[in-house]
Amino acid sequence: MLDLARLRALHAVAVHGSVSAAAVALGYTPSAVSQQIAKLERETRTTLLERQGRGIALTDAAQQLADTAQRLLAIVERAETTLEERRGQPSGRPAVGAFASAARGLLPSVLAELTARHPGLDARLTEVDPHLSPDLVAQGVIDLAVTHDWDISPLPAPEGVQRVVIGDDPSDILVPSDHPLAGRRVLRRADLTDQRWICQPPGTVCHDWLVRTLRASGHEPDLAYQVAE
Repeated sequence: MLDLARLRALHAVAVHGSVSAAAVALGYTPSAVSQQIAKLERETRTTLLERQGRGIALTDAAQQLADTAQRLLAIVERAETTLEERRGQPSGRPAVGAFASAARGLLPSVLAELTARHPGLDARLTEVDPHLSPDLVAQGVIDLAVTHDWDISPLPAPEGVQRVVIGDDPSDILVPSDHPLAGRRVLRRADLTDQRWICQPPGTVCHDWLVRTLRASGHEPDLAYQVAE
């Protein structure tokens, strides 16, 4: 019989892309995750992980097993939740995903208060790109996502996923002290369309937002990129 903890380790590697990232999500050491995978390979007499450059990749058999593990883990979690609801004591391991600034600045105190009120909960927090969050919730990979979008580019909510607005987050504009826009307390989108910008590189959420915002005003953005290491 396959061990559920080992299946959970494999599933975490499949979701997070590496042993080290899976270890963070599970609250284990990378060595512990590697040991679980090695034991699962012996149990199944199947190679599950292969070296790929500096990282690892799941074999086809491992991916199939990870998909099955996802369904099994969801069933087990629902069973545990049902039992705890009957006892009236919340418990379990809710998986929460959030974009970087929320994961580092907003959620730590919230989750600490949650677990203090309900010691039976073992909440786990993972940084997740906002574009990926809705689908990860729909797939059952995470239970809750704190994400962000914009009025001109709302994130779609897949079937079975409920969306709740928890607040607005205004954007700050940084300009030199001698800039024509310096000193204004409020700026409109139209004030910013013909400016030159420093932003994150293509493929990032903030870059996408800025390009969409400027193009929505009928201007092609003039961007100078600065990448923070």
